[in-house]
Amino acid sequence: MAGEEEKPTTTTAEPTLPSPPETPTPPAKFDPTRMIGIIKRKALIKDLAAAYHNDCIAYCRELLELQKRKAEPFLYTKAPEDVRKETLRSSSKRAKKKR
Repeated sequence: MAGEEEKPTTTTAEPTLPSPPETPTPPAKFDPTRMIGIIKRKALIKDLAAAYHNDCIAYCRELLELQKRKAEPFLYTKAPEDVRKETLRSSSKRAKKKR
């Protein structure tokens, strides 16, 4: 059996769970500086939420205005150039009629 490779032998052992620490960790002591940081972050989050809310309200108002415009019936209005041409034509005709 010189030509055969030997396979390593493995033993099937049950996996071991990590053992819990023998002494429980003591509860963290109250740190006022940590509380101040938490309060500041909370205030910043509140300000940011208010800013997003204001932007959202502004966009909703703009959208509502656009929807109202879309719902209005379209009235054909002539371009200012067309109106000017018509006034020039009509004024010249009037001038001819007066003579």
